[in-house]
Amino acid sequence: MQHDERVILFGLDVTDHKRIFGSTVGLIEQFGSQRCFATPLSEDAMTGFALGAALNGLRPVHVHIRVDFLLLAMNQLVNMISCYRYMTAGKLSVPLVIRAVVGRGWGQSFQHSKSLQSVFAHIPGLKVVMPTTPADAKGLLISSIRDDNPVIFLEHRWLYDTEDEVDENMDSIPLGKANVLLSGNDFTVIAISWMNVEALKAADVLKKRGIHIEVIDPRTIVPLDRETLIVSVQKTRRCLVADYDWLFCGVSAEISALISETCFGLLKSPVRRLGFANTPCPSSRVLENAFYPNAKDIVRAIEQELALKPMDLSQESFYSYEQKFRGPF
Repeated sequence: MQHDERVILFGLDVTDHKRIFGSTVGLIEQFGSQRCFATPLSEDAMTGFALGAALNGLRPVHVHIRVDFLLLAMNQLVNMISCYRYMTAGKLSVPLVIRAVVGRGWGQSFQHSKSLQSVFAHIPGLKVVMPTTPADAKGLLISSIRDDNPVIFLEHRWLYDTEDEVDENMDSIPLGKANVLLSGNDFTVIAISWMNVEALKAADVLKKRGIHIEVIDPRTIVPLDRETLIVSVQKTRRCLVADYDWLFCGVSAEISALISETCFGLLKSPVRRLGFANTPCPSSRVLENAFYPNAKDIVRAIEQELALKPMDLSQESFYSYEQKFRGPF
């Protein structure tokens, strides 16, 4: 917003006291109400407003808060926004970023817990980004805002609390380039969004018994960095896809098909997948823990694939963030 006056930010609650988990703090004070403003609770209308703004020379960033209710704007997304560049033969572009929150916490249950990246990735013309680290959140958002195509930018609510060093001079991170979070030779784990946090925890546990897994964060679902994923599996010859979504017809199925098609002759075992339980999300903490996979599930899945006796995990701490999280206010 400092470098490009065409960039505006708007959406439900972007100016209230919570400031979208703190991610819009200071913006209205610095840029004023013409470039940062709250909107009515009308997803379809506000997404249409964003489309009009993008077509008329602005670079809007539209915050939808929970991704569940972005479904109310699917007509705008599927029949309008994603198609404009194609149906005008490139004469018009839609430089629009839609930010939406995914993730669990404090009994979100079935109306505030979805991810839906596979739904958006299925639509030609939309790019889908899911950052994990603070640096990725910065660099990928910059790239998304500068992109002349519409981008769905999905942010896990628990990741807002993560801390790390971010270079102030760092600029954009290109879309379509995966990040190898941890190198290893025994097993490839392709993890999405929060599942990278769980995968790194699982890596610490498995390292104690001499198993070194490679953790890869695709960062962008569309475009997908196929090469980095394939090269890793060619090295380890085993693969687990840990998606933050339901499994059936999901991104994990697409990645599994990619690995199976390109690495079939090298694989020592079929590609394994982890994701949400095949049910609407429950609201109780105990059932939530059964619904969402975590590091323990990754450890057990890899042990099964390697035909290893399950290790004693009684001294390990899992569900650590679930115990800390007390709500968004």
